Amino acid sequence: MNELKNVLVAGANGSTGRTIVNLLKKSETYKPIAMVRKQDQKDHFENQGVTTVLADLEEDLSNTVKNVDKVIFAAGSNGKNVIAVDQEGAKSLTDAAKQAGVQKFVMLSSMGADHPDETSNLEDYLIAKQNADTHLLTSGLNYSIVRPGQLTNSDGTGKIQLNEKLKIQGSISREDVAKTLVEALDSDVRQNQVFEIISGKVPIEIAVRS
Repeated sequence: MNELKNVLVAGANGSTGRTIVNLLKKSETYKPIAMVRKQDQKDHFENQGVTTVLADLEEDLSNTVKNVDKVIFAAGSNGKNVIAVDQEGAKSLTDAAKQAGVQKFVMLSSMGADHPDETSNLEDYLIAKQNADTHLLTSGLNYSIVRPGQLTNSDGTGKIQLNEKLKIQGSISREDVAKTLVEALDSDVRQNQVFEIISGKVPIEIAVRS
């Protein structure tokens, strides 16, 4: 049996992050490392047998990527600190991953991050996401950048609509976003591509590979 690859999940304690960790726990390829900010969050994951690293996206991140094969960035400040967390935190983790020779970096971005000025109420957030995405694009790391539509807490369907640029707006469950991010870890999936996703009719594992 092949050794499992270590996947650092930044934002592991968020709704999407917890789903990602649970999917990785069941995976036959990957093993999650939950990156969290607080001791009680660390205890929560360690009680489930999940390897955990205590780190803050606003501080030095070089220790977080030791023995890490791949990274999923699913962290966010919920609009409270978009420059420091959503932008600079993502850039710092990208740099640390590059230093450490990480094999692939999967970024949770957002639809609209290519044209932040078109969505005035979210402009600051989308500019931060755009800057983080651009930093990853030019980093030299292998990447997939996933830009979902509006996130919902409804149950996942396991099916999505995917394109480099979707012509329509739409929503998607956090569960389906998490599954897409995990699928995107594979090196044969959308390597060095940016793509948008909303709820749809194609099974996720097929949509990301077609």
